[in-house]
Amino acid sequence: MSTQKSDTLITTDVSSGNTGRADRPDETVVSATGLDVYYGNDQALDAVDIEIPEHKVTAIIGPSGCGKSTFLRSVNRMNDQIDVCRIDGDLSFHGKNVYDDDVDPVALRRKIGMVFQKPNPFPKSIYDNVAYGLEIQGYDGDMDARVEEALRGAALWDEVKDQLDSSGLDLSGGQQQRLCIARAIAPDPEVILMDEPTSALDPVAASKIEDLIDELVEEYTVIIVTHNMQQAARISDKTAVFLTGGQLVEFGDTNRIFENPDDQRVEDYITGKFG
Repeated sequence: MSTQKSDTLITTDVSSGNTGRADRPDETVVSATGLDVYYGNDQALDAVDIEIPEHKVTAIIGPSGCGKSTFLRSVNRMNDQIDVCRIDGDLSFHGKNVYDDDVDPVALRRKIGMVFQKPNPFPKSIYDNVAYGLEIQGYDGDMDARVEEALRGAALWDEVKDQLDSSGLDLSGGQQQRLCIARAIAPDPEVILMDEPTSALDPVAASKIEDLIDELVEEYTVIIVTHNMQQAARISDKTAVFLTGGQLVEFGDTNRIFENPDDQRVEDYITGKFG
């Protein structure tokens, strides 16, 4: 898909790949209602309301410190690991509040995988990196077949199939990130969260990840935080714009957000007047 910076906004080519998913019904998979997140006395998210559709790419953009990553980590309860974090409001996965007392965070993360900003393969073989999550879950199926399937799903199999016993740390940065994606999809989640997955990669490796995201969304729902607005315009179906104070100021179809946003602050951010 081509993007260009116009006199006003970043525009997207309406014939691009992501619009091919536009005809799918917007079945909500993740939703938030009145979501507040605090770190001690500091409020990171302020009354966020959003409905994220299934089998689409939703990009979350906004300036540093606006709560993008906080929202992402809240979806699969990664914020549980921060003692001073407090959550108010409702954050649901298929209509079930993920913060209800009867929700097991470990089981939740099997359904909602995560890929981080910097590739973080384990100091294990390529094979064991992918198999690790399956093993701790007691997977009793054909492990070899599942590892191959995950590596194929991450567009990495052809590059590593003859070196599965080699350390994942020996791969290039882009390959390591795809290995982490393979590790995330091996347990067959429904949602994949990505926190700036290409920011530490060179342009060629980043492009491969973008192409991979376009393939992954056929099987998974992808929610991606990115500082790269051109990237958001290229790969996403929906865009959420967070601004200072942890407020979600606009959410909708990516083409509309970038071409004709409702909120002047969104236009000012996209055109570089602040942020």
